[in-house]
Amino acid sequence: MGSPTHATEPPAAPPTGPASRRGAVLAILCAGMFLVLLDVTIVNVALPGIGRALGTGLPGLQGVVDGYAVAIAGLLLGGGALGDRVGHRRTTLTGFALFGLASLACGAAPGAGPLIAARVAQGAGAALLLPGSLALVTAHYPGRAEQARALGMWAGISSTALPAGPLLGGLLVDTIGWRWTFLLNAPIAAAAIGGVRALVREPRRARPGAAPDRAGM
Repeated sequence: MGSPTHATEPPAAPPTGPASRRGAVLAILCAGMFLVLLDVTIVNVALPGIGRALGTGLPGLQGVVDGYAVAIAGLLLGGGALGDRVGHRRTTLTGFALFGLASLACGAAPGAGPLIAARVAQGAGAALLLPGSLALVTAHYPGRAEQARALGMWAGISSTALPAGPLLGGLLVDTIGWRWTFLLNAPIAAAAIGGVRALVREPRRARPGAAPDRAGM
């Protein structure tokens, strides 16, 4: 007979794939969060160049910054709820696609109005990416200890984007121009979409078919 301690231990969570595959999944999801946070700060050093190129003053530049942040804040909970309903893999793919396309629109914007609109679309894509990537990390690392390590890496690597933004933005502005602070996102998002499609599985939905809380959203 086994000891009482052994008898009451919960069974270990089953592995979700080879370690190398799960490591690649984690790297892809970290890249998504890195982009989300990078675009919070990378634009700051580009604002003088944007103002001169597009002929906009302080109100327009505030819209460029705030359009992104407000869209994330306003849509984040809705993005998580949508992932519960339709699947977090799907919302993460949609978030990457929307973020990448909106970044191209930002880089090609002919004026302040189109740039602000594209920044809002960027924020909407980020609001799908953030909760979706978190849900996918937890699904691929079900064990408590490995999940804690994976989430620590996800948060730690992603948070380096905040101080990296001004440094990278300054380098881009001084060399190839402010538009590349946005255009840089597009090829990374495209590569991440390919990686998600190839490697990431859809986790079990927490509330399949649940009706969205439209009033709350």
